[in-house]
Amino acid sequence: MIEAWTADEIRAVEKPLLDAGAPLMDRAARALARTALADIARRRSGGGGRRLRLAGAVGSDGLSGPGHVRPPRRGVARNAAHGGRAVLLVGAGNNGGDTLFAGAHLARSGVHVTAFLVASAVHGEGLAALEAAGGEVIARSELRVPAVVERVAAADVVLDGLVGIGSRGALRPPSGGIVRALVESRAVAEAAGNPWPWVIAVDVPSGIGVDDGSVPGPVLPADRTVTFGARKPGLLLPPAAHLAGAVQVVDVGLGAAHGQQVPGTVRLEASDVAEVLRVPGVRDHKYTRGVVGVVAGTEKYPGAGVLVTAGAVRAGAGMVRALGPTTVTDRILTRHPEVVTAGGRVQSWVLGPGIPSDGSDAGQDRRVYGALAAVTGVLDAEVTGGVVPAVIDAGAMAMLEHRLPEIAVLTPHARELAELMRGLGHEVDRADIEAEPVRWARAAQRATGATVLLKGAVTVIVGSGATFAQADAPAWLATAGAGDVLAGLLGTLLASRADDVLADPTLTSRIAAAAVVLHGRAAALASGGGPVSASEVADAVPRVIADVLAG
Repeated sequence: MIEAWTADEIRAVEKPLLDAGAPLMDRAARALARTALADIARRRSGGGGRRLRLAGAVGSDGLSGPGHVRPPRRGVARNAAHGGRAVLLVGAGNNGGDTLFAGAHLARSGVHVTAFLVASAVHGEGLAALEAAGGEVIARSELRVPAVVERVAAADVVLDGLVGIGSRGALRPPSGGIVRALVESRAVAEAAGNPWPWVIAVDVPSGIGVDDGSVPGPVLPADRTVTFGARKPGLLLPPAAHLAGAVQVVDVGLGAAHGQQVPGTVRLEASDVAEVLRVPGVRDHKYTRGVVGVVAGTEKYPGAGVLVTAGAVRAGAGMVRALGPTTVTDRILTRHPEVVTAGGRVQSWVLGPGIPSDGSDAGQDRRVYGALAAVTGVLDAEVTGGVVPAVIDAGAMAMLEHRLPEIAVLTPHARELAELMRGLGHEVDRADIEAEPVRWARAAQRATGATVLLKGAVTVIVGSGATFAQADAPAWLATAGAGDVLAGLLGTLLASRADDVLADPTLTSRIAAAAVVLHGRAAALASGGGPVSASEVADAVPRVIADVLAG
């Protein structure tokens, strides 16, 4: 599992170590310099156009995975980097100190280093070290934005050390103006096919919301972020996660100091998903494996019912019951004859895909309301069969009349979440949701009581515990019906673990995150690097589950 720690948590861990004299800055600066030397060497040897992904890192496309390009060995990197050019963007505080000390190591390795001091007061010892090593220093009083842009454009590597984890809000002048000019210059260079330097963010890309992933102002997109001690939430959460590039965690000695703290932001990996999956044993039968009830699809949108049941069946449900008009159920049976179209008890519900939110399909609406009565427990268990977990998607989200339990998972995209929140009295639109997805997902969770799964390039899952941020799918997955497959897949996982979820509702968000991982990996497998359809994603789910279980 990938864990992230807030700025306050990091500072609390660092304080006793710093009080004891631990050389945290020296460790950070040396590691940063080694990485920069390797990146300079790779660029100067002709690999500058390739986007690096390290093993276990999160790439600029939001995916985690093994590296395609490995940094050179230290001695090789030092020799190949000799004569390279590095520009340091230096702010105040320890982040600027890390950057200055790293610059001194680069200068001693034969790199031409230019430091632009954006703050009026910077780390004194770091500045002295850089000057002693022969680095060029441009004071704040001498800063001219065109000169900064010119030097940056001619560099091999840029170290973004403007602000660190203590910063809040948008970058202030002159940092904001410099970054805005660099972003514009980069866009012009890339449009013209001209090279642009490799950008390394020091700890975090300057200007992101360190704890919430927001982007309140200009940010210089990083090709790599070298972060110290532990990941910060903003490196996992959208929209900032896509500005971090490949994330490399440097061990500066904080690990054991976290003690028994529980991280507030996490990302599941394959081994974590394997622990969530319930593998059937010799005593299992179709009812103990989990029965998924589906109310999805209408005469206007029958395909939604087909895709939901595909996701549920291919994820290994013991049985899928699909309820709806014959225009829907006949199509489902044509594709999946194993599906049962009669009513009966279920261990989970999937409600709403393909059902309009305007109440234009009275028959499906009635079925949704009846299932919601089982989920919320507003009717006697003898009538409903008892409380069960549910996936509530699309049109069903407009039918909520009661506060939901945590075992109910709302699965909106940004527009749907904006509609839900407006119905709850918030003035918000899609752009607001996309700008601060974590904030609004958490607001929806508090307002409804449900677990909220906000779909996107980085999908955010919020329950009563940790926030999950999953980025496992290729961009090709943004296609019609993909969310229906996810709903069915998640319905199966909830049904298979229904007793566990009822006993401990906090498991719901972890199970939802596991479903997102499987869904994303199925898309990647089916895509093969190109376009993919929702049906192909569903068909790839069994192979992905087998691979995850095999380790």
